[in-house]
Amino acid sequence: MRASGRGPARPITQFQAADAVDRAHGLVELLRSSADRIEAARALPPDIVASLHQARLFRLLLPHTFGGDELHLKTLAEVMEVVGGADASTAWCLGQAAGCAMAAAFLKPDVARRFFGPADAVLAWGAGIQGRAVAVEGGYRVSGKWAFASGCANATLLGGHSYVFEKDGTPRKRADGRQADRTALFVKSKATVHDMWHTIGLRGTASYTYEVTDLFVPQEETIDREEPREVVEPGTLYCFSATLAYAVAFSALMLGLAHSLVRDLKALALTKTPRGAPSTLKESPVFQSQLAVLEARLRACRAYLHTTLDALWKKAEATREVTIEDAADLKLATTFAINQGVEVATEAYRAAGNNAIFVSNSFERRLRDVFSASQQTQGRPSNFTTVGRVMLGLPPDTLLLR
Repeated sequence: MRASGRGPARPITQFQAADAVDRAHGLVELLRSSADRIEAARALPPDIVASLHQARLFRLLLPHTFGGDELHLKTLAEVMEVVGGADASTAWCLGQAAGCAMAAAFLKPDVARRFFGPADAVLAWGAGIQGRAVAVEGGYRVSGKWAFASGCANATLLGGHSYVFEKDGTPRKRADGRQADRTALFVKSKATVHDMWHTIGLRGTASYTYEVTDLFVPQEETIDREEPREVVEPGTLYCFSATLAYAVAFSALMLGLAHSLVRDLKALALTKTPRGAPSTLKESPVFQSQLAVLEARLRACRAYLHTTLDALWKKAEATREVTIEDAADLKLATTFAINQGVEVATEAYRAAGNNAIFVSNSFERRLRDVFSASQQTQGRPSNFTTVGRVMLGLPPDTLLLR
């Protein structure tokens, strides 16, 4: 259970919500026209990064205190679906940066302002607890190597999730007996970065690997992502964990990506006459039904996701906590959206016939992005087992609900 004793949250106005979505829509044409260039560079090109900063899309979940939008999670979903439909790699980098920016809510204001105050500040971190943080006077000596740091190329800050050891080398324990861990934050220049990002999809995310050795990190520049008592910001957003925010971002991205395939399939149907068919694809009753069902499935997933986020946000606003049951509800909606998105995208690709296999069309790249995105932990079908356990009153079988 994630709870907080903090006071009432600051309200998020409708104007702020609409503005964030409008800013995302304002970049759609640029991102669509730059998709091949982003993929070829295997990172977001400087002009794209500059446009994203100008639109303040790297600050979606950063606290208001430090110039961020501190969005309602449903608004985050709306923004991510818009950007995901334009370019999946860009959306993936923004989703990663959004969750990472929530770290500012755990930091003392002067430290958070130093890290996130610059207009180009972006934090990226790798997956999993792969580092070792040895307690020393005033902080930790951190060593480790982390992979899958999406957006690393345009990041100014990095974080390293690390198990904590006492000075004598013994593991520091949590109250439940698990080894404690902390995330050390540091400027990117202090790390050695390795470009190992050669993948079938999401090629433009620059999800590099990086490492540090015996790096001193002050205590105040580390956070415990599992400890809500370290959160100093009062906003409702920070009742939710970054893990749950990632689930929202990546599920909405998948819906946008799948919808872009359906949209392109519809455009193709206006002119395509399948080989041996007596008429165009758009005149086929079978195709007409298929297109309508694909659209309905995406709309249903979007409605389910948004309704869930509205309900959970309203509850968190009132109770100042997110229970395991709440987290399971969110995980169910996001995992379902991701997996439905994969199925819809695959069906749209196949319905496009041989047109889909050529790189001159967007189908091929988008399907590669779909399958790459589906491999992330947020889309695992085993998440349904975790949710089912919670529904049956059993303890969750993973820490990913925290």
